[in-house]
This record gives sequence, C-alpha cells and structure tokens, in this order.
Amino acid sequence: MTEFVWRMSNEDDEGGSPSLALKTRPKTKRPPMYKVLLLNDDYTPMEFVVHVLERFFHMSHAQAFEIMLTVHKKGLAVVGVFSHEIAETKVTQVMDFARRHQHPLQCTMEKE
Repeated sequence: MTEFVWRMSNEDDEGGSPSLALKTRPKTKRPPMYKVLLLNDDYTPMEFVVHVLERFFHMSHAQAFEIMLTVHKKGLAVVGVFSHEIAETKVTQVMDFARRHQHPLQCTMEKE
C-alpha cells in the first residue's frame, strides 16, 4: 500500500515549494476464515437441528429448515463462515447444547 505524505521543503530543496514523498507500507492480510459445519447423524431430531440453527446462527425458521434438510440429505452442511475465534465459539456452543440435551449432534470447523 502506498501512502502519500506532504513535506514542506527544507533550505536544501530547490524552489522552496512543498514536495510529495511516497512511503510504502506492507499490506496487512485479512485473517483466515473458517467454515462451521453440521454433520448428520441418525439420532438427533430434525426439530432440534432447526432450533440449533435458529438459536446459534440466527437463521429464520425457513433458512434453518432448508439447512437441516441439506444436512439430512447430504450428510453435512456449512452453516456459517467466521473468524477462528467466533467459529471455535460456535462449535463449542453447539456441542455443549447438544450434549446437555443428550443428542449426538456433531459440529466442526475447517479453514476456508
């Protein structure tokens, strides 16, 4: 990234007018993003999966129902893409909630 900086001339400069100096800064990289995935199992009720999607991923009922069907039919679905810390928190929240309700629902994350 190039940054433009105005300098006022010194006595050494010719003409006595301001000049333009260019400074180059390294461009900062965006942090890697992580996909949060829900995995299908044969025991977790579909209604529970819909509830998880609405509660932890703030989906509408219709969106949650569609994602739940994708998980059911394809075996897994991406339910969101987040920074590492947020993805990790979501996975932990879903797994803890599922265990408290005695469901074997699995939630994982992988780098995008």
